[in-house]
Amino acid sequence: MVFQAVGKLLGKHSNKIKKKAAAESEKLYLEPRYTGARILDADVLMLVALPKGLNVDEWLASNASAFYNHVSLMYGSISEFCTISSCPTMKAWSTQIQWTDEKGRKRKCSGPQYADYAASIIQKILTDEDLVPTKQSKEFPKSFKPAIQKTFRLLFHLLGHIYTCHFRTVVNLELHPHLNTLYLHLLLFCAEFHLLDSKEMALSEDLTTALIHSSPAPRTSGSRSRNT
Repeated sequence: MVFQAVGKLLGKHSNKIKKKAAAESEKLYLEPRYTGARILDADVLMLVALPKGLNVDEWLASNASAFYNHVSLMYGSISEFCTISSCPTMKAWSTQIQWTDEKGRKRKCSGPQYADYAASIIQKILTDEDLVPTKQSKEFPKSFKPAIQKTFRLLFHLLGHIYTCHFRTVVNLELHPHLNTLYLHLLLFCAEFHLLDSKEMALSEDLTTALIHSSPAPRTSGSRSRNT
């Protein structure tokens, strides 16, 4: 089953990180009534596996673009609730994330500012012909892999912010099955191609574990998920 495969791939990472003893705030996204919700329990392994005969860099580039579009749509659905006043800091999981500019300087920023910065950087990466060539005659440079890793790290942070600060809104919009499916797909892809380091993946270890061990909730026509 796909979620057992995810667990196998991620297990080696989770054992390296000590769990924090400090109590954390309520995590609505960990409640069983929500962790079992997803679009379908498809064979995500087939979706992330490198197709035979395809260059791995081309596969990474095309998927980076697709994931960026999906995460952008998900963030767009809650963007009106993500403001400087509601999200004065960029919180993702249990971490306050700072923005790191191209010169390596870090600074605090709000949730919407981080989302804007991330979108700008990702678009710059994916549309750079020298970095992500679209012509068959050009080869991918050595700087391509680090840039793609940065892209997925930013996308992972955005998903983390949505789960941490806007999951109630996602539930009210009945988009949590889509969010859970997107998260698992992205995490499995990152694990398969080593796009996130173990410390990053450990930030959402509790969610990953909960989703892996939960069975997809039955979907009945006319039923609506409500947060009580």
